[in-house]
Amino acid sequence: MNSTVRPQDAAGLILVRRPARGAAEVLLGRRHAATRFMPGYYVTPGGRLEGIDSRPSGFSEPLQPPEGDVDAATRKRLPALARCALRETAEETGLLVGRRAPLDRRPASHWAPFIEAGLTPAFGDLRLIARAITPAGSPIRFHTRFFLVDGALAEGRLAGDGELEDLRWVVTTALDDLPMAEVTRLVIAEALRQGEAPAPLRVLIWRRDGRTLRPSKTVEGSKSLRR
Repeated sequence: MNSTVRPQDAAGLILVRRPARGAAEVLLGRRHAATRFMPGYYVTPGGRLEGIDSRPSGFSEPLQPPEGDVDAATRKRLPALARCALRETAEETGLLVGRRAPLDRRPASHWAPFIEAGLTPAFGDLRLIARAITPAGSPIRFHTRFFLVDGALAEGRLAGDGELEDLRWVVTTALDDLPMAEVTRLVIAEALRQGEAPAPLRVLIWRRDGRTLRPSKTVEGSKSLRR
């Protein structure tokens, strides 16, 4: 009998700030020591796709089409995944990622924090840069799609729901000092690389148990990545 756990759909958001001077900064938080998945590790905000994410936000959602050979499931669920990334970021960090713009339609009620702040969620600024699948031997597995966005679009005070501790902007030169999963380091490195690219690059895919890694791959813990 095959007891492999089926990966759950999830989304993560990598917020990168680039100050006028000095190294770029990435928003990170440490997972609580009591959590079952990656306890004590620093991660970017994100989480599991919920039923509420399948409902249109009511805002304009001009998503950028992903580059490369992206799987059909990701393309189909892209709007829901983008909503998930923005929602989870707001819940876990207290930050709203959006732009000030007049509302052109009636948003759904669970997007009330954006409405109250006079913000339109930054759907058009999200760029899908990577997807990752937890190794097959893990009792908890996720198929996470990672979006990159400009950290300058984040408004509010860092104070989430408690799932992430020690929330802060970390200078990229200090990342090696933090306990972090290999996949998180790889995806952040990819975010920095894509953020400096003159044009969108193909989506990175990472798999630890993958025997072959194509240019547009799934991140699941491989020691090497062939682009």
